[in-house]
Amino acid sequence: MAKVGVLALQGAFREHREVLEALDVSVAEVRVPEHLSAVDALVIPGGESTTMTRLLDTSGLRAPLSERLRDGMPTFGTCAGLILLAAEVRDGRSDQVPLGALPVTVRRNGYGRQRDSFETGITVVGLAGAPFPGVFIRAPVVEFVAAGVEVLAAHDGRPVLVRHGRVWGATFHPELSGDLRIHQQFVQSINTAEGES
Repeated sequence: MAKVGVLALQGAFREHREVLEALDVSVAEVRVPEHLSAVDALVIPGGESTTMTRLLDTSGLRAPLSERLRDGMPTFGTCAGLILLAAEVRDGRSDQVPLGALPVTVRRNGYGRQRDSFETGITVVGLAGAPFPGVFIRAPVVEFVAAGVEVLAAHDGRPVLVRHGRVWGATFHPELSGDLRIHQQFVQSINTAEGES
């Protein structure tokens, strides 16, 4: 069984850890490069993307994380985590350099400010049962997806859950939904990939 790290520099990392623990997954909080080397996969939570970008640099995590992503480490970014993983970020700060692991273009706060946050049911490819409760809080908007990126869910014609190889990104917060199914899908994809290697 894979050990999943949760990037714990800022944002909703505790909520992700709790969801993974509810799925009986071995979880570790990642704050420094030594923590990253001890995990098989990573979740990058929502939070404040410019702050998280700066903390990636000051913690020394940017270079080893970039290397692990190039090597195919399964990674799931939600909201700000998706922004960090993207190839291009619009409406970001000039010094906000994304990791470039997910070939999409995102616009920060694309749905508006905090007061424009909302919840809605979304249909997710491969997810049986009721629509998934999507929690959108100052969410980014995916404006472009490159060839080879799978759109697993959309809302109002815009991608909200995407996957490229082993890298997943959500514009919403599945960790705040009370529904474990998307995390479960991600964990199953890790274990399937491990079984094939």
